Amino acid sequence: MCCMKGTFPTEKFRGTKTPFYYYDTDLLRRTLETIKTEMDKQPDCHLHYAVKANANPKVLRIISQAGFGADCVSGGEMKAALAAGFPAEKIVYAGVGKSDWEIELGLERGIAYFNVESSAELEVIQEIACRMNTTARISLRINPNVGAHTHAHITTGLSENKFGISMDEMHQVIEMAQSLTNIEFVGLHFHIGSQILDMNDFVALCNRVNELQTQLERQHIVVKNINVGGGLGIDYQHPNEMPIPNFADYFRTYRKHLSLRPGQQLHFELGRAVVGQCGTLVTKVLYVKQTSLKLFAIVDAGMTDLIRPALYQAYHHIENLTSEEPLQKYDVVGPICESSDVFAKAYEMNACRRGDLIAIRSAGAYGEIMASQYNCRELPVGYTTEDLA
Repeated sequence: MCCMKGTFPTEKFRGTKTPFYYYDTDLLRRTLETIKTEMDKQPDCHLHYAVKANANPKVLRIISQAGFGADCVSGGEMKAALAAGFPAEKIVYAGVGKSDWEIELGLERGIAYFNVESSAELEVIQEIACRMNTTARISLRINPNVGAHTHAHITTGLSENKFGISMDEMHQVIEMAQSLTNIEFVGLHFHIGSQILDMNDFVALCNRVNELQTQLERQHIVVKNINVGGGLGIDYQHPNEMPIPNFADYFRTYRKHLSLRPGQQLHFELGRAVVGQCGTLVTKVLYVKQTSLKLFAIVDAGMTDLIRPALYQAYHHIENLTSEEPLQKYDVVGPICESSDVFAKAYEMNACRRGDLIAIRSAGAYGEIMASQYNCRELPVGYTTEDLA
């Protein structure tokens, strides 16, 4: 089994209270450079990092320093992005349930635009912008009814999902936006889901956007910005062999299949693909428990620290960092009082002993950010390469 034991500061890990998140900032910076290289092949291209994937302040600052914008889905995320140095004019704000104070914050700070998800929301933004004597720039999130080959809980582009404005309502809501005194209509926004590895899903989105643009042109409606969201997945099975996602194919797909109009700006909102592989949850073996049916490795991290396996039945590559003993199969489980508190079943890794350090890989996205204090547990700390140098 290929592993990355030699690349982790394991000796530093031994003296650090577990469980904790470790962020390989060298890998993060290489990932950001790869994205820049691919985006440079297409003019008028912008990336807003999806803060919901990971809002660790040190991670956010590295991404902001690389020159990218931020995609936020709450007022708290806007505050975190601003604190990390993201310019307000590079922040976009989405979400089906924006509170008044969150809209006010976006208007006060002068963010790039709001991704609006309903006519009801549009009316509220108009009302608040009028009261504040300002203009709100908005992009309409359209539900393209495009499926994605991913988990049902993370598809967002089907008619049955709660997100966006239906294509049937698109023309009506655009006309509404253009008629409002304190609204500036600046674009269309789309997002079909997350952890997508089949480029044909993005081809289908491109085709749908092309169709909608042609319809709008017949009505002489000009769209300044096309925002295609994010959704590119990572290789959870082989984080060592594929530490950086296939950005070349991803961006090439849009260059080839999306028919942008002259002067149009293309926006992306990648999250998991940016930070997923740089993060590892480090935990310690508390007990090795043998039953008549199986062998358990009971660790001190649980679903409160990384909920994805319990929530999505998600796979994470797991390594024993401190053992070179022969391989054995374990159910790797946590201490939470729930039967779903399981990281992996019948998982093969180097034989475990009490005190061994276990690395749960590809945990940089939707890991630390989704942690909870269920069972009155402490939240995990996040460390970077620099912290443990």
